[in-house]
Amino acid sequence: MARNWKKYIGLFFASAPVWWLFELANWRLQNWYYVGAETFSTLQFWFWATINFTTVIPAVFGSAELLRSFLPKKVGGPIIRPTKAITLGFFATGWVMLALMVAWPKIFFPFIWFSLYFLLEPINIWLGQRTLVEWTKSGNWQPVISLWLGVLLTAFFWEMWNYFSYPKWVYHVPWGGWLHIFEMPLLGYGGYLPFALELFALYHLLAGLLGSKKTDYVVKLPEE
Repeated sequence: MARNWKKYIGLFFASAPVWWLFELANWRLQNWYYVGAETFSTLQFWFWATINFTTVIPAVFGSAELLRSFLPKKVGGPIIRPTKAITLGFFATGWVMLALMVAWPKIFFPFIWFSLYFLLEPINIWLGQRTLVEWTKSGNWQPVISLWLGVLLTAFFWEMWNYFSYPKWVYHVPWGGWLHIFEMPLLGYGGYLPFALELFALYHLLAGLLGSKKTDYVVKLPEE
């Protein structure tokens, strides 16, 4: 917020439409629903839901940056370079995942948390926007690990606060719905990891399309 308060506020404006994309996908998947939503009119539900959804990206990015401060500047990992083959491979994988999810949602519903990243990372590369491969190409996974730790922290609190809330969300998945921690099945927390990468890709796509440059993005990364 001290670096760029305008872009920090922009996180909230980006967050709501980004999460509504996942709500749109859930109309097909039916993996979660809201108990108590019937107490609101349709307009009231959309209004209050949108207000709540504005917090998703700021919470994940803020938590990621907090936990990043405890990590070394470089966290080693596999080298993934933005070569033509890898970029096209990512893009094709994203479309395959999306098609499988839409065609057979009861089997491939987890792809909602993977497909967008594989689709958008190549698009951001081609458009010259910020991408995670800027770091993985040298084997530095610190931004990825930061996002993973940040989203798991926020996931714990989201699920905990939701458990005794009303209205609340409840999960309904065709498989893997065992060993619940609060309302979320244990395997579901694994879906938060690629979800954080999708948020990163979606935010930087939107920011880039609105004219932001790599040098003035709100998210602080290792070399800034």
